[in-house]
Formats: sequence, structure tokens, C-alpha cells
Amino acid sequence: MSALAASGALFLDALGRVLVVEPTYKDHWEIPGGVVEPGETPREACAREVLEELGLAVEPGPLLVADWAPSAGQDRVLFIFDGGSLGDATIRLQASELRSHRYITPAEVPDALIPRLARRVSAALDARERGVTLYLEHGLVAQ
Repeated sequence: MSALAASGALFLDALGRVLVVEPTYKDHWEIPGGVVEPGETPREACAREVLEELGLAVEPGPLLVADWAPSAGQDRVLFIFDGGSLGDATIRLQASELRSHRYITPAEVPDALIPRLARRVSAALDARERGVTLYLEHGLVAQ
């Protein structure tokens, strides 16, 4: 069995809302990010994906979450880094990959995102608030 690594960024606006994006190739909302390429670190992948998808050159902040997520035939290790606040940055979506973007409140996360991503993003919000990094297994804090 092989494993896939992916990396994303948790961006908040001035009101504490989470930036989510609508991919053209999926039927659900995501946070900015994508697959870690061979020879690339998760942090480098996060920065590259944010530049490609949003047109923003950012240096990812601290790692908030590392999540092992089982999947049929290919387990995944998923990372979320603190993207910080975008302030008045201009987002330029990569039209071939992203249809739109919006901000959602932390309370909207469970309804706006698919369950496994909602658990991961909620844990990332908690980690950011507490100034820690959390290890998850399928979106749940491992004991």
C-alpha cells in the first residue's frame, strides 16, 4: 500500500473567517493546497500550491495539523500550515483549478466542508488558537 502526502494552508480574514476554495474538479469546497511533489517538503508544497491557486507568494507559518487519513488503496498524510491573515491581499484564482472562493465562520466549517476535511480544519483552528501542533488520525486527535 502506498501513501500520498498533501499540504494546505489555513488562512483567516480580519473577522476570523476561514478562506475556502471551490475546485473545478471536485464537488466540494477545500482549503488552498495540494499534493506534495517528489523531492518537495510539505511546507514547500504549501507555498507552491498557494502561489499557483491564489496567486499569492506567502511563507507558510507553523504546522498546525498532521493527519493520517486511511483511504482505499492509498493512505494519506495531510498537513495544514498556518497561512495567517491575508489582510487586503488580492486573490487571483487559477481558473483551470478553482471556480471561486469565500470565507466561512468557524461555526460553518462542519456544514461547508466534507466531514474529514471539516474535522481537520476545526482541529487546525484549535491548534492555531492554542499555539500547538496536533497529530490526528482520520481527523481526530490521537491519544
